[in-house]
Parts: sequence; structure tokens; C-alpha cells
Amino acid sequence: MLPPMTMIADEPASTSPDNGAHARPRIFVSVAEQSADEHAAILTRAFMDSVPDARFEGLAGPALRAEGVESFEDLTRQSAMALAAFKKIPWALRLMRRVRRYLKARHYDAAVLVDSPALHLPMAKICRSLGIPVLFFIAPQTWAWGPPKWRNSRIRKRVDRLACIWPFEESYFQDAGIAARYVGHPSFDRLAAVDVSQQAIDGHRLGAQQVITLLPGSRPHVVNEVLPGQLEVATALARRFAKLRVLAVAANDDVRAQIEAISKKLAPNLPITLLQGDAARAEAIKAADLVLVASGTVTLEVAYWATPMIVMYNSNRWTYNLVGRWLIRTPWLSIPNIVAQRELVPEYMPYYTSTAPIAAQAIDWLSNPLARQRIREDLRRTIEPLVKTGAAANAAAELHALLLEKSRR
Repeated sequence: MLPPMTMIADEPASTSPDNGAHARPRIFVSVAEQSADEHAAILTRAFMDSVPDARFEGLAGPALRAEGVESFEDLTRQSAMALAAFKKIPWALRLMRRVRRYLKARHYDAAVLVDSPALHLPMAKICRSLGIPVLFFIAPQTWAWGPPKWRNSRIRKRVDRLACIWPFEESYFQDAGIAARYVGHPSFDRLAAVDVSQQAIDGHRLGAQQVITLLPGSRPHVVNEVLPGQLEVATALARRFAKLRVLAVAANDDVRAQIEAISKKLAPNLPITLLQGDAARAEAIKAADLVLVASGTVTLEVAYWATPMIVMYNSNRWTYNLVGRWLIRTPWLSIPNIVAQRELVPEYMPYYTSTAPIAAQAIDWLSNPLARQRIREDLRRTIEPLVKTGAAANAAAELHALLLEKSRR
């Protein structure tokens, strides 16, 4: 049973006689996991820099609430990834019924839906039925998941504007008749703002011949699936390299407690330095000779810092073989390989049956500085052309344009 959503008094938006757009727009915003919450918070801040009276409400996590967004519900603690989402269909249906009631009872000028298409495309349909124009930020990856024609048709019918984070997506969606614009990847804004301490990096490497960093993800179910395998690999590496240092980075307090509990149970004799926070994560990545990383946006961050990585994700193999393998249209599943259109880094996903090949690959790289240097150079060449800051501000400009279009109808 979901807890009751917070009641927010209805307040009609006013209209500016000068430009026809709403002077105090009321925006519905929805995120379903931590990184989307962070991206949406930057977008909200950028929009309110030019429209300080704007009012944002919706399904918001801690980052959005810190920007003053009034939250009906926080989905970031219970988000589901990819095939795991099938387990939450009844929950999602109940949520949709409640969202419809809340949207119907209020007068929103626009909706900003961020990522999570399994949740947000049905929500976009509800918004459209109620006359609320939709900006979808972080386009659904229909180029990777099929059948794209049907999925793109749904986007075209439900979304007014699509803010894309990869350069090739703009023309891809425009060719499908969708109003799409490449705004840049929001992670680059955050990474460019991170203050990385060389002193901290040097401290992590002091006394160690090899350093590995574990990034097990930000969602509890991902940590449960990925961290045990990472600990197995780290334990094998510790047996092979006497002066190995193991760093692990927690996405938040809950994940920190989860890492501590799993590590104590599965690898009680493995010394691990546990860190937390954006700066600490960047320092741990840059200090590492190798990163063992869960699949997701964080792989882009590792690539940004040009650190060799092995991507791991261990979902249910039966569900994947029954459903997932018929939908996936790309031979690669991790962001660096999708961008490079080749296997730039090893990826053991959507599941693996043994960590022995992963440990063997890690041992090979940690024993070969020249191989690691080649990977670093490949990552730099792949990522540097994509680096474009201002994604949130560009997405905020799309929201401005959407509101202006509505005022002219």
C-alpha cells in the first residue's frame, strides 16, 4: 500500500500580458530514481533562474525537494531497473490511478517527465488526456530496444517535446516525426562542477601497487545483484596482488549501510575503504587502476575520467531469456560500448554465471600498465567529442518554449 500523497492546495496560474506566457507557471515534475532526481533538480534550478515564481510539484526525490519542489511521493527509494520493473506492475497501476486523480484536480501548465519510460510514457498519456503538454527529458532508448516503430509511435502521440542526451538521437527521433532536440548529457554538468582533490587521489594510492574501485549502483536491488560478484572479484584480486587497495563508493546513506552489511557477510576479511559523495566518487575513480561498475549512467562518469572499467550486471537469466533478449536491438548494453559502437570495455551483463572470467580480465589489466593506458586513451577519444555542458539549461529552454507554445494555442 502506498502512503497517501501530500495534499497541495489548488492555485490557478496567472498569465502575463507582455509575452503571453505564464508569469507563474505551475509545473508537474516526475522522477523515479536518484540520477533522474539530480538531473531534474538542475533543470528546475535553471528554469527558476529566469522564472523565479515558477512552482514545481510532483513525484520528487531529495534533490528536487532541496530545490523547493513539493513532493507528492518519492519514488527514488523504490525504483526498478529494466526487467526488474515487471515485478512492480500492480504497484505501478495503483500509482497511475492516483496520479491521474491528482493531475485532474489541479491546473498544471506543463509536465516534465525525466527518464524511466516504462513509468513515464503511461504518465505522459494521462497528461495528454488532461490537456497538459509534456516535456520528456532523457529520451527513451528505442534505438536500443524494439520494436522501435511502435514505441516511437507512442512517444509521438504522448510527448510534445523530447530533450535528447545523445547527439544521434535528435535526427533519429525527428525522422520518426517527434519534436526532438539534443540538449547534451546532464552528467557532464555535474562532472564539470566536481572539485577533485589530487591530495585525496594521492592518499588513496599511498602504499598501494594497485587500486580498484567498486561502484555497485545507487538502487538497492542493483546493489544486491551486483555487489556480491564485485566482492568475489575483489577477493580474487587481493589473493593475487599483495598491495591491492579496494575502494567502494556508496550513492547514499541507505546504500552505504547495504554495502557494509553485504561486505561483512560475504567478504569479512577484505579491507575496504568505503566512501560517499560526488567528489569522493570522482576521486575514487581517478585513483583507480580499474573500476568494477554496475551498468548505468555511472559508466559514463568512469569513461569521463578515462579509467579502465569492467561493467557488471546480474539480472534474472530466465526472465532475460524469456523476454529481454527478444527486445534488445543493440549488441552492446553499456554506455561506453554503445557510444563507441564496439566493445571498448568488457561487459558482463545482463547476467553472468561465474566471476572467474571477470577476475581473469581484471588480473590481466592490473598486470599490464600498457594495456590500461591504451584503454584510457580509447575512452578519452570516445567521450571527449560528446562533452557538452548546459544540458539542464538547454532542457529548461525547451520547457520555456513548450509553455510559450501552449499560451499561443
